[in-house]
Amino acid sequence: MNKPETLSVVIEREVPHPPEKIWRALTQPHLIEAWLMKNDFKPAMDHQFSFRADWGSVACKVLAIEPNKTLSYTWAAYGLESVVTWTLTPTGTGTHLRMEQSGFRPDQQQAYQGASFGWQNFLANLEQVLAQAE
Repeated sequence: MNKPETLSVVIEREVPHPPEKIWRALTQPHLIEAWLMKNDFKPAMDHQFSFRADWGSVACKVLAIEPNKTLSYTWAAYGLESVVTWTLTPTGTGTHLRMEQSGFRPDQQQAYQGASFGWQNFLANLEQVLAQAE
C-alpha cells in the first residue's frame, strides 16, 4: 500500500548569529519558553518531553541531535503525527536556519495552515530572543 502524500511546512531564514547561539535558543528550556512554549526539553536522544500552552500540549520525542547542526523531534497533538527538524548551516554573516515540520496528511489542511502561520510567528519571536540573549 502506498502511503498518502504528506505536506511539510518549511521556513528558511538567514540569521545574523552563530550556530552556537541559535543552538542554545533551540535547546535550553528557559530560552525555548521565551520564543515557543513552556517545556521540559533536554537535548538527549529519545528524551520524551512536551510543549505546553493555553490551548493544550504537544507530545514530543528527540529523534536526532547533532550540536550546533541538527535537531529533530516528533510533534504530536490533536491527531497530528509530525516531525520538526531544525538545520543550522554557518554562513559568512551568521547562520542559515531551516525549520521543517513534515507529516501533515492531506486531510489536515487546518493544522497545516495553522503551522504555516504559527511557525512564522515563532521564528520572529526566536529572532527577538536571539537579539536579546548573550
